Amino acid sequence: MGDLVSGTTVLVAGASIAGPALAHWLRRRGAAVTVVERAPGIRPGGQAVDARGVAKEAIRRMGLDEAVRAACTDTAGANTVDADGNVLETYRADDDGGDGYIAEIEILRGDMSQVLYDDTRDGVEYLFDDRIAELTQDADGVDVTFASGKRRRFDLVVGADGLHSSLRETVFGPRAQFIRHLGLVLAFYSVPNEFDLDRWMVEYQERESGRSAGLRPIQDATRAMAIFSFPAGEFDVDYRDIEGQKRLLREQMAGLGWLTPRILAHLDDTPDFYLDQVAQVVMDRWYDGRVGLIGDAAFSASPMSGQGTGLALVGAYVLAGELAAAGWDPEAGFAAYQERMRPMVEASQEIGRMHVESLAAAEPDAEPRPEPDMEAFMALVDRALNGVDLPDYDGVPDSGPSKP
Repeated sequence: MGDLVSGTTVLVAGASIAGPALAHWLRRRGAAVTVVERAPGIRPGGQAVDARGVAKEAIRRMGLDEAVRAACTDTAGANTVDADGNVLETYRADDDGGDGYIAEIEILRGDMSQVLYDDTRDGVEYLFDDRIAELTQDADGVDVTFASGKRRRFDLVVGADGLHSSLRETVFGPRAQFIRHLGLVLAFYSVPNEFDLDRWMVEYQERESGRSAGLRPIQDATRAMAIFSFPAGEFDVDYRDIEGQKRLLREQMAGLGWLTPRILAHLDDTPDFYLDQVAQVVMDRWYDGRVGLIGDAAFSASPMSGQGTGLALVGAYVLAGELAAAGWDPEAGFAAYQERMRPMVEASQEIGRMHVESLAAAEPDAEPRPEPDMEAFMALVDRALNGVDLPDYDGVPDSGPSKP
């Protein structure tokens, strides 16, 4: 087990998935962990997120397999349909060993966050309704001023604050340097299940326009999760302007058939609306001195990769392990984490780009797309799912998973 006497203090910015997952492993490795989150609490709802490949092993090593599976959406599969609701293609949750289009472990982002928060809340300090306002680092630590006015010093700071990371912008530079917009916008929100949805996701795609609408089941069978996507070469709506985002969604979905008007009718009374660009974060380096990044803040592969949660969970295990193995030396620990994670990240990002390209509306006179090299594609998928061989970190302190 090792002697947990590191005394290292770590501040983690963000309490979605990557942040609490990292807090779990940092605490087990002997660090004193604080998580700061600008929202007043764990945010509910959101898109369904998946755990595939090696990410399932990361969950098992956390001791959370049972809790995560209990919170899953229990989606049996997915049907793509035409405008009249006729089924075109069917995908099942047990395809490809549970790592296919519909994953064996599929859970709403907010439910996954809640599982991780419940697991860590007794051993980790959470500061909700606050954020990092200023940060200054030197050779020995990082001085942080919070928006609330508190001032504290930490040995390390890690940004797990998502695609629009404030910490990344503060330490590494303007977001435009790192964000790669893929030309697609996604929207999610819960609606009453007046559509007789029963464990099966259903999706309609209008190939001519590149737009899509869908519904997926969630644990609360009285409700369902609506999903929309549309192409957008430019995206200039403030990601915090909810009313502006809803207007944009209505404009973009105008005239789309299938169940779209009925789903949009619930737009004003939903409690958990979310809309954002499909984008990736591409960085040469995920750390600067004593400040590092993880999850979407460092290497967003976009929701179209199906790997955002997997990268966050695997990255949390690896980052905490490498820092502890390096004796909490930031240069050695962050560098080893980056080297180990890079192949999985790059493969996941490539899959995300390929998925978006496959959904693009075809130009009238365009040449047919060439048939993919399936052997190369399957090797890419395997690298995205299992591109990190999780080390055991023998000799590194580990207090073990929390007791249920």
